[in-house]
Amino acid sequence: MIAVGLMSGTSLDGIDAALVELMPRDDGYAIELLRFQTLPFERELAEELVVVLPPRHGSVEEVARLHHRLGQAFASAACSVLDGERVDYVASHGQTIFHDGESCVTLQIGDAFVIREAVGATVCYDFRSADCAAGGTGAPLVPFVDALLFGARRENRIAVNIGGIANLTLLPKGGAVASAFDAGPGNMLIDLFIAQRTDGAERFDRDGACAARGTVHEPLLERMLADPYFAAPPPKSTGRERFGAQFLAAHPGVEALGLDDGLATLTEVTAAVLARAIEHSGLEHPHVILSGGGAHNRTLITRLQARLPDANVERSDAMGVPADAKEAMAFAVLGYETLRERVANVPRVTGARRGVPLGAIAPYELKALLQKVQRELSPA
Repeated sequence: MIAVGLMSGTSLDGIDAALVELMPRDDGYAIELLRFQTLPFERELAEELVVVLPPRHGSVEEVARLHHRLGQAFASAACSVLDGERVDYVASHGQTIFHDGESCVTLQIGDAFVIREAVGATVCYDFRSADCAAGGTGAPLVPFVDALLFGARRENRIAVNIGGIANLTLLPKGGAVASAFDAGPGNMLIDLFIAQRTDGAERFDRDGACAARGTVHEPLLERMLADPYFAAPPPKSTGRERFGAQFLAAHPGVEALGLDDGLATLTEVTAAVLARAIEHSGLEHPHVILSGGGAHNRTLITRLQARLPDANVERSDAMGVPADAKEAMAFAVLGYETLRERVANVPRVTGARRGVPLGAIAPYELKALLQKVQRELSPA
């Protein structure tokens, strides 16, 4: 099966598109990345997104128009990796514009039918709503794929994705998912701070260069780390609603810091949050496998390793899964699960009452696609 996985996260840096080849193998899949590309958001579109995201509140008209425009952007991202190749289906995460896991409320936009028209293929989408309807937090959903890609029989592993929010999947020896949850802010506070201080001229701290020159403000660090979310037990998920601009505003000491010291302090917040979550996991001498944009922040990774002297910390690239592509690849797998109507959430992770199939379908020659699924599941 040839599929495109599309992912846009809380960092708002663009749309990741992964063209993959999948083949069912036992309870999992053999998966090969064929092509990958990140299509940055046009500046105007990114600015319109910021207007409707918490803590701001967009109008129904603004959300509806963005839903259509994002559908076009996701379609362009999908077409950018096809290179004329016929694709069996597209799996699109969409763009989260609101998420309250505790209330089981979530919303991702990016019109799947616009994608269908552009690509000429079935589109699987809206992956989080089914888990929320079953009483879950709707996140994280990637642990199933983390177990497939990184589970090991003889080594404790922890898959960490550092996007706008940082999340973990705990994989003790044997490879089964023990737990998974959003640890807290990943790149979000760092990106917000540098964008504010540079009037949008810079959107992220490349390689953590500014943070490397700065000094951590320890009292402010400790006040931020006192947020009750960090001490709350899983299942839990979070987003911009909690760790957006309002979080910075709630800590006025940030305003007094220079650019480098502010970034050093906020980078340390992410490192500390992740290190504490890993230490409390109970997994001894874990192999920590990093993906997401934050995996390129050298200062962040250096600080994380310093806080975890007994762990082996490295990017997922070392295991054949490009750090930038992992999430998009994961949603391609979840799209196949949708077509199989197979349970793909993990209730002990999300808190859902039961395991449920995830995703909705915008059908295109669906009968033929489902017949191909059955052939791949029952090879002659």
